[in-house]
Amino acid sequence: MTQPLLQAADLRGAAQLTTDAVAGLASLVEAMHARIASLPRLSGPRAGPAGDERTSGITGLAYKTVRGVTHLVGGSAEALLSWLEPALVAADPHQLPRPEREAVVAALNGVLGDHLAASDNPLAIAMRFRRSGRALPLDRFALRAATGGATPKLLVLLHGLCMNDLQWQRAGHDHGEALARELGYSAVYLHYNSGLSVSTNGRILAQLMERLYDAWPVPVERLVMLGHSMGGLVARSAIHHGALMQRGGMRWPTRVDDLVCLGTPHQGAPLERAGHGVDLLLSAAPYAAPLARLGKVRSAGINDLRLGNIVSPPSGADGTHRCAQVGLPEGTRCYAIAGGLGPSVGSLKTRVLGDGLVPVASALGQHPDPERHLDFATDHQAVMHDTSHFDLLSSAGVFDQLRRWLV
Repeated sequence: MTQPLLQAADLRGAAQLTTDAVAGLASLVEAMHARIASLPRLSGPRAGPAGDERTSGITGLAYKTVRGVTHLVGGSAEALLSWLEPALVAADPHQLPRPEREAVVAALNGVLGDHLAASDNPLAIAMRFRRSGRALPLDRFALRAATGGATPKLLVLLHGLCMNDLQWQRAGHDHGEALARELGYSAVYLHYNSGLSVSTNGRILAQLMERLYDAWPVPVERLVMLGHSMGGLVARSAIHHGALMQRGGMRWPTRVDDLVCLGTPHQGAPLERAGHGVDLLLSAAPYAAPLARLGKVRSAGINDLRLGNIVSPPSGADGTHRCAQVGLPEGTRCYAIAGGLGPSVGSLKTRVLGDGLVPVASALGQHPDPERHLDFATDHQAVMHDTSHFDLLSSAGVFDQLRRWLV
């Protein structure tokens, strides 16, 4: 049994949001997804003809709901609650979350998550580990029952900006489930507010990882973190902050055997960064043009993704400040997979567009400045051709590479 699309707490939270800001940003994110999905050769449902800025399926419903609810809240919250009352039932923790509702809330948290958290909005996502959308109790005995047979090989998966843990399932494939089935891992999925700064999420995750490590029902023999897009930055940030907290007895950071980043903008995402001041360049690329609308309204998470930050800027700096680069964690095998829209690394499409959001060089940690360059070993890097940013989640080539690295 699944939960209703919108719950009473969701609507109370929506009533606190600024109507124009939410509606505009929801349309912006949808337009970006639609244009990327409509690029030639990309798999999955098409968004429509070139220039179409609406998506279809669950994604389209999510954005449509955000806009619809936002415009309604602009009038009266009470009227909105009354209008949707027939669809509201009490939330039951035993019910499975609806993917549509999860997508709506994840998108809102991505673009306004810092505001939601600061205003104690009920829509703000609280970080937790989940499986199949259900929160995992961080108690040894309860966790044993919830995982249904934990193994010594623990895999933690971290989603990207505006996404949620359920979206690791794409085109009938889930890297976590597949690795569990073929290599004996126990997959645990992080659900977090991607609009908070990467550093904030990293500090919260460092504490949460220690609790998970302590509560895991069997001794952990191998610990792997797999992050898609922003998730890779959050994983790096958590390991960094956890290492700083080791004086307080934190053990898990030194036990991370493998860190794998899929399409992670280690050096920033210039397509989003262009929205910060290169509107003419954006308008020349039809799929990226919607990002020009971001203007100055963006969450701390979006700013960090734009710059590749994993630590907080110096005191007094604003959200546009590029922080000092933090190297790859010592003692951990670090891997990077990049996507490329073209048929080869040297193709014009791949060199110019990367995976549609993240350049290949950024995903591989490459930078002309030695102080910013991340030293992924040559055999710990891979580029997937004809693969978009989101198709990294369902790529058979990506899974084959993960299987070889993590066997």
